[in-house]
Amino acid sequence: MLTAAAARNLKAADQPPAIAGKRPMILHNDRPEDLETPVKYFDTWVTPLDAFFLRQHLPRPAIDPAAYRVKLNGLVSKPMDLSVADLQKLPQHTVPATLECTGNGRAFYSPKLPGIQWGRGAVGNAEWTGPRLSDVLKLAGVDTSAKFLEIDGADSGVMQTPDFVRCMPMEKAMHPATLLALKMNGETPDIHGVPARLIVPGWDGTSWVKWVVRLTPAAKESGGFFMNPGYRYPKYALPPGTPARPAELEVIEGMPVKSTLTSPEDQSKAPLAPMVIRGFAWAGENAIERVEVSTNGGATWQNAQLSAQKLPFAWRLFTLNWTPKDPGYYTILSRATDTAGRVQPFVPAWNPSGYLWNGIDKVGVTVEKA
Repeated sequence: MLTAAAARNLKAADQPPAIAGKRPMILHNDRPEDLETPVKYFDTWVTPLDAFFLRQHLPRPAIDPAAYRVKLNGLVSKPMDLSVADLQKLPQHTVPATLECTGNGRAFYSPKLPGIQWGRGAVGNAEWTGPRLSDVLKLAGVDTSAKFLEIDGADSGVMQTPDFVRCMPMEKAMHPATLLALKMNGETPDIHGVPARLIVPGWDGTSWVKWVVRLTPAAKESGGFFMNPGYRYPKYALPPGTPARPAELEVIEGMPVKSTLTSPEDQSKAPLAPMVIRGFAWAGENAIERVEVSTNGGATWQNAQLSAQKLPFAWRLFTLNWTPKDPGYYTILSRATDTAGRVQPFVPAWNPSGYLWNGIDKVGVTVEKA
């Protein structure tokens, strides 16, 4: 596993060879594939497929698209199996949305926590295309008593590892932006969960089930390891290093407001000349309203210039033109505010699983005389 410092400082050119058509990435595991995107790749609004991070809980399944089916059962009037062709016949919609691993930033928590030591690159922004999940469910005639939807993917556990099954409120399942996506950035990458993967805009990446093979409306929230105890968050803030009470844990849903600096790179050197500070910011189900940047460790702040795409679910790029007055070491910070008024904190709430890190981002740069 990479330490936080190593993850922040590694150069893409120093990484292992690309995996499955990927550029060189920060490698956490090769089976199943857990690949982190170096922040220098984040220079476009839509993240290219070859630079998009990977998080696989279980080994990637081998799927024959011709034989692939999505089963609809449970509280429905017409149980059925749907092929890719069936899903393609439904109206197709495209939703831009940011996908973030729930543990993105875990490496920055103190005290340290077990789990993949993600730095800042377990996130990406893509355009997802497919039928609305509500249109898929309507084909089977969902019963009004169904308050939840259970989702199963084709990836299965090895030995004692539990199956990856998730569950969400029917209200979110029926939201018009929630898709059963057949394409990602106009392509069909098996490694990212097609023939059909769930797109749950604004929610944590664990909810975005890949290789969906079963949709089951149910009256009650289902159990399973990846619902309880996995992917739960304390209702109340905890002192760092203390365990949570199981009765005070909630299922993670919407993601917090957050920003990431991409240029200059952390611990880099730059000439004493004008430069552009760059990054991106996102806010779960909300849109980004403002990003502020400090070049003096938080003593003063300036509003950054934001890209035009002010959309819920998707990130916005930001830039700030800056000319250092003197040579020396500078600490650059970024903090985002969303349309709900949430502000990125200096210190995020600690939790024993290392989820939802959203502390103000920080990079250091040494400015030298030309």
